[in-house]
Amino acid sequence: MNKIKIFVVLCLVSTVAFAGGYRVSTQSNKQLAMGHTGVAVVNSADVLFFNPAGIVHLENKLNISAGGFGVFSDVQFQSQEFGTMAETNSPTGTPIYLYATYKVSEDFAVGLGIYTPYGSNVTWPTDWSGSHLVNEIELSAIFIQPTLSYQLFDSVSIGGGPILALGGVSFNRNASRTLTNEEGDRSNIEIDDAGVTAWGWTAGLMFTPDDHFTLGFNYRSLINIESTEGTATFSNFPNSSLTPNNGDTSFTATLPLPAELTVGMSYKWDKFLVAFDYNRAFWSEYNSLDLEFGNGSTSVNPRNYKDSSTWRLGAQYEATEKLTVRAGYYFDESPVQSGYFAPETPRNDSNGYTFGLSYQLNPKLSIDGSFLFLQFQEITESYDFFSDTGSPVPAPFEGTYKSSAFIAGLGITYSM
Repeated sequence: MNKIKIFVVLCLVSTVAFAGGYRVSTQSNKQLAMGHTGVAVVNSADVLFFNPAGIVHLENKLNISAGGFGVFSDVQFQSQEFGTMAETNSPTGTPIYLYATYKVSEDFAVGLGIYTPYGSNVTWPTDWSGSHLVNEIELSAIFIQPTLSYQLFDSVSIGGGPILALGGVSFNRNASRTLTNEEGDRSNIEIDDAGVTAWGWTAGLMFTPDDHFTLGFNYRSLINIESTEGTATFSNFPNSSLTPNNGDTSFTATLPLPAELTVGMSYKWDKFLVAFDYNRAFWSEYNSLDLEFGNGSTSVNPRNYKDSSTWRLGAQYEATEKLTVRAGYYFDESPVQSGYFAPETPRNDSNGYTFGLSYQLNPKLSIDGSFLFLQFQEITESYDFFSDTGSPVPAPFEGTYKSSAFIAGLGITYSM
């Protein structure tokens, strides 16, 4: 019984982890169009997310940016053991963002950001070969970030603030490859948790020696997500002392969302702006997962993630007084090591190709659009830490994954 419960919660919490590693960058239409660079770019209130030190550099007193995206993803899988194939039929993801900044004085500005850095909707076909690992997952998270920014010297500014994370998850899978009740219905487990909260912080530094060159640094702290009030529902289990009773049980678990450091630079001349960002996510913090259950049992599960990097490059060109066009590219390295590859939100190293534009409707209001094509490298990998019910022998799940995602976004920028 304990083995089944341990793996159920492991699936839930590892899903959140993969959402972090898999996270598609959708925190700004303007900056997504530039390869999601931004730690050294002051384009709009969006800089509150990328580098809070930058909001004091905004020319206007009040700045507001808001937008959303449609995320269309597809994953194809072929089993190495049976040769069977499956493809996800996932609903469209809809991450959003809202930023507002206010310049209190020439040296001091305040702001508030609301954005969705984590989120995933993955639906696999019923009774596919990996249904013992996942059938369906829906994950959502909203971050709320109040921010302060201060100009220390003519060329140096700082900024930062706390981050409140709000999240929830719904997860469904079969208990094993073969376990059924007396009527032949597959044993199933569904997990729900909502209203999970956690705190972190962010801090930034911006160096602007002249009107052309900008250097930026941003750090986001480790955020520990603690699930203490979730419910796991067991259904269609046979009446046996070797399997859990049908019904609900509780669990608690803590998951570290890793700290991140981003450094970057931008250079502007005439109508051109180019930017480069380097991001390091400290996933090695996630060495193991400690679990506690309502029945008093505990479990320590190794995860062995590695630190990962993302390299981003973007450019902007002011084609006319009203039209600005942007393009970019980034390479995103996966934190998942061999043998830990699970199908909840499968991912590998990826290449992102971006494009977008802004059109100035009037001196105060513009419309921003962006497009991203994200191509994951095809990979044949396994998840080696699952054992079927009643069997002490590990039963690895291995196959070939081919994944891609297309994201289209639309937003507005207002200033006065």
